[in-house]
Amino acid sequence: MTTASVPGELPGSAMTDEAYGALRASAALWVGTSVLITNQLGQVLVQHVDYLDTCLLPGGAVDKGESPAHAAARELGEELGITAVTDRGLAVDWVSAGSTSAPAAMRFPGEILHVFDGGTWDDDRICEIRLPSSEITAVEFVEPARLPDLLSPPDARRAMSALRARINAAGTVLLENGLPIAPTVLDRLGVLQTARPTYRYPWLQGPAPHDLTVTQVWAWLFAPDGRVLVLLDPHTGVAILPGGTPEEQDQGDPVCTLRREAEEGAAARFGSPLLLGHVTDPAARRGYLRYAAALIGVDPARPDPTTGHTYTRILATPEQATDLFDWGPAAAHQLAAVHQARRQLGLPQAACQPVTQLTAPTAW
Repeated sequence: MTTASVPGELPGSAMTDEAYGALRASAALWVGTSVLITNQLGQVLVQHVDYLDTCLLPGGAVDKGESPAHAAARELGEELGITAVTDRGLAVDWVSAGSTSAPAAMRFPGEILHVFDGGTWDDDRICEIRLPSSEITAVEFVEPARLPDLLSPPDARRAMSALRARINAAGTVLLENGLPIAPTVLDRLGVLQTARPTYRYPWLQGPAPHDLTVTQVWAWLFAPDGRVLVLLDPHTGVAILPGGTPEEQDQGDPVCTLRREAEEGAAARFGSPLLLGHVTDPAARRGYLRYAAALIGVDPARPDPTTGHTYTRILATPEQATDLFDWGPAAAHQLAAVHQARRQLGLPQAACQPVTQLTAPTAW
């Protein structure tokens, strides 16, 4: 009969295969899956169920002998009537036995829960959803900041960590009770925990009309590798582009506004800007200008004189940056204009990669 070493005992200790198997079985955990799905506005699909007061992501238990990826695809079919391949992992969460409110009678031993990327669904795909006759009572797409209000605390932590992992594009992350064991800058600042500022206004090429009051001037500032500078509020994790509000000293020149605000809020310097276009708030007759320019350098970070906040500066691809904003259907049009400007500036398209925090002065 073969023998196996006993975990945790001194070298040379041995036990029978049967005893070793019994020992490992006594430490067994449950295995589950969930699937993170977003719509084209960056909202997350949640399910309302008839057996809980809280919502859930699609997913469920892994059956005996079943792989987690197969289980995730099976659950999508059973719960949403959707046939899909789930082959990209976002997170693997170790859920400890004492971290949930599971009743004692359940004898919950802990769980390993895999979170898969269900992708971004367009309206046609969403219209294909067919709910079962029981269990799932409704589905809705919600802003990421609403997840803690709708999901249980452990489920909300896991969903937010998986969403940040998807945006960060560094591969599958390891979680313990919903939190990354190696948090990124997006995790540390709680990005998306606060509602994204909403600018769901039409995107228009060219300068704003003369009768429109310009109240904001922002810029897509490109590093040489095609990524852009994004500022994160250290208290809320809210993302903004460099720029801000015109002041009297700018004498009505939006480029002066842009240079002053980029220097004050981001300590950033840039070359000659290109006007991309503007979005408008028709009800208030306000306009928001958008420019693009090549970064020259960033100086040591310092508090913004208006807010008093020292923003965290990151480089992200334009696509990653767009995921942090709520610009509505016009976001795709603005993103197309951003890439057109990038080509005019002679810069490459950024490769998919994790965001990078700028912690030291940099010159390009």
